[in-house]
Amino acid sequence: MDTLSILRDLAIIIICAKFFGLVARKLKAPQVAGEIVAGLLIGPSVFNIVQSNDFLTGMAEIGVILLMFNAGLETDIQQLKKSGLKATLIACSGVAVPMVLGTLLFMCFYGFSGPGTENFTHGLFIGTILAATSVSITVQALRELGKLSTEVGTTIMSAAIIDDVIGILVLTAVISLKNPDANLGVVAIKTFLFFVLAAGVGYIIYLVMKKIDKRYPHTRRIPIIGLALAFALSYIADKYFGVADITGAYCAGVILCSLDDAEYIGRKMDINSYMIFGPIFFASIGLQTNLRKLDTTILLFSLAFVVVGLVGKIIGCGAMAKICGYSGSDSLKIGVGMMTRGEVALIVAQRGLKAGMLDSRYFTSVILLIIISSIITPIALKALYARTDKTKPAKAAEKAAG
Repeated sequence: MDTLSILRDLAIIIICAKFFGLVARKLKAPQVAGEIVAGLLIGPSVFNIVQSNDFLTGMAEIGVILLMFNAGLETDIQQLKKSGLKATLIACSGVAVPMVLGTLLFMCFYGFSGPGTENFTHGLFIGTILAATSVSITVQALRELGKLSTEVGTTIMSAAIIDDVIGILVLTAVISLKNPDANLGVVAIKTFLFFVLAAGVGYIIYLVMKKIDKRYPHTRRIPIIGLALAFALSYIADKYFGVADITGAYCAGVILCSLDDAEYIGRKMDINSYMIFGPIFFASIGLQTNLRKLDTTILLFSLAFVVVGLVGKIIGCGAMAKICGYSGSDSLKIGVGMMTRGEVALIVAQRGLKAGMLDSRYFTSVILLIIISSIITPIALKALYARTDKTKPAKAAEKAAG
């Protein structure tokens, strides 16, 4: 591919992605949804003026690593420690139920088969996509309602953080199963060894970075070293342990998330991600999706995928919240608050495409789930809180009269 074609493609992608991202934000939808739509329009689905190629794929890969590195940087270790058993159980159930339902959904459409078969593995990967949670829309809705710091709001945020960690572990294990000769025990041991290495070496790196950060605060060498760490751990994870490279990037972010300059590192990474790598990654999702190849089966599957994705989180998280002692109303709020999907679901889907475990046609299903869940969740939360706030005065009056 010649340099002029690269420059032309980059200009088209960045302009279109940012324009439709802003349109999406004006319509109260996630900005990433607009960037994906841009990819669909300029890709083979509509105008076909930009084709996916090795260069754009490499740029998108860097975009994924930056996104996961930022996710790690935003992890609140103290909140994780305080979240306790309830948030952990809610997160585990919120991963397990959608995974099971997603696997069953795929096999209902394409035939049932036992563990170890290609059909089962592909179904399991569909379930893995549904396990992801993105609560950025939920957080904004709770903030507007003044409920972010309540017990329900804190539980949702804590469970979402734990959900991401579990989701990454599950993604690593499922991708490893692509090899028919893969031994689940060996996969588990290699994954465990990687996290031991990341924890041990990571603590030493954290201490060194803490000293550098104290001596040279807010200097560009801090985010540069952090970025190098993200790339290095991504390489080591994939090359030597068979763990997804995004897991390494996420671990790099977690290692540095307690630094005083963690937010500063995040801002510097976000500049690169926002300006070029992020738009290319999300637009590349659209470029790899060809809506012209869709058939009735895929359309029906996509609709069922959305329903299962929404209901799976409500049942998984809501039922476990009820078991943990929350009221029925609060349990429903937690379940609804956990059903939004975003960047993580897209990253998981993209990983499946790269590993040969997902057909590009299923990106349509993921995109629909992200858009619909992002629209429905704030509306549903506001309705649930409005109903609760109306019943509180009536209950208080009854109690006073009694």
